[in-house]
Amino acid sequence: MDLSFAVYDTAGGRETAYGEDRTYVTASVVKVAILAALLLRAADSGRWLTGEEERLAEAMIERSDNDAATALRAAAGGPAGLDAAHARLGMTRTSAASAWGLTRTTARDQLTLLKAVFGTDSPLDGRARGFLAGLMGRVVAGQDWGVSAAGDDWALKNGWLPRSGSGLWVVHSVGRVRGCLVAVLSDGHGTREEGIARVEEAAVRAVRRVVRLPA
Repeated sequence: MDLSFAVYDTAGGRETAYGEDRTYVTASVVKVAILAALLLRAADSGRWLTGEEERLAEAMIERSDNDAATALRAAAGGPAGLDAAHARLGMTRTSAASAWGLTRTTARDQLTLLKAVFGTDSPLDGRARGFLAGLMGRVVAGQDWGVSAAGDDWALKNGWLPRSGSGLWVVHSVGRVRGCLVAVLSDGHGTREEGIARVEEAAVRAVRRVVRLPA
């Protein structure tokens, strides 16, 4: 099993990481970057999202709808458009793939994306940040595991994917909890449930490192 994390305490400015530059396929955590890319593209054209784009964005983030992700990545310019957004967002170790779930990323780059969503020093304007963060705070029951293990006040997006070659699972969780931005990426789990348990344990430990929660 391989696991990495990166965490940033927005109040205290403390940051810690482990294996943060290892690369993983994104699975569905890429959906945060897809929506960010679409919001940047729309802003470049001097517009907000259409009603249909908003509907698809809600389905993609709140319910992890794959068809919505496919449609919105195409609207954002496909793999090239996604990589252009990665560059603007400062995600220097993330690269799009023909299949969006096989985009490669690192915990460090996912933390950089979270800072762009939840911070103010960002190429995303305030409306875009609020929209994306709001959707991450309304992820449906059954998909609200992961970084939420560290506290009740969360906004997140998770990813999970069985690898066809090995049958082992990729399980990731990225988001905000207890005033911290947290990215936990992992691969090599025998089951999805095993991966979720290990990701949640890592998220709690990572947050405790920077905010000194009680054991």
